[in-house]
Amino acid sequence: MKFLRNAVLAICRPFFNLLFSWRVEGRENVPLNEPLILVTNHVNLVDPFFLLFAFPRWINFMAKEELFRHPFLRFWLRFAGSIPICRNGRVRDKQKTLRSARHALQKGSVLGMFPEGGRSRDAKLKKGKPGSAVIASRTNVLIVPVGIIGTDQVKGVSWLWKRPHITIRIGKPFKLPPVNNRMTRSQMESLTTQLMTEIAALLPPQYRGVYGSDEDREG
Repeated sequence: MKFLRNAVLAICRPFFNLLFSWRVEGRENVPLNEPLILVTNHVNLVDPFFLLFAFPRWINFMAKEELFRHPFLRFWLRFAGSIPICRNGRVRDKQKTLRSARHALQKGSVLGMFPEGGRSRDAKLKKGKPGSAVIASRTNVLIVPVGIIGTDQVKGVSWLWKRPHITIRIGKPFKLPPVNNRMTRSQMESLTTQLMTEIAALLPPQYRGVYGSDEDREG
């Protein structure tokens, strides 16, 4: 499977480079031989593909369960090793998601997560959901924050000849404090804020949204 995934990336990369003007910053920050959780902002459907080409390791993304119901997407998501997220709020479904994430990390994988829970329509960071922070704290693995800049310009058809510049900015790994007992809402909010602030620091001020200063939001 690893060979097939690398082959797909090698075949697709030239076409990707033809369509987009893009660069990667901070690739040296990615540890190569241990489990990781990648957390990033999410603006456009193409974001996961930029991450796959930018990262020196394959990424197993966590994706909402609904996407697995589409025949073509289901095939791709399973090929990519994506993990379904149950978002209906039941405790047993959250526990199932945590077990799946823990299992992937125990195998040494890179787990890709979008803490906002969906795309930001205005490219500004939305308030993060606690799932990513809870998984990171429960598993006590390194977190690699990533800022995706410029994919908000990939819309309509004009981007095909404008070729907007995209930057994938990879930050330094960090860990959240481990919490093994039952988390309070306050703890989850605090951990989530820590995680989202690391992502915000990699974005231009005008894209930091609720995690920017008052001056950032006004700009």
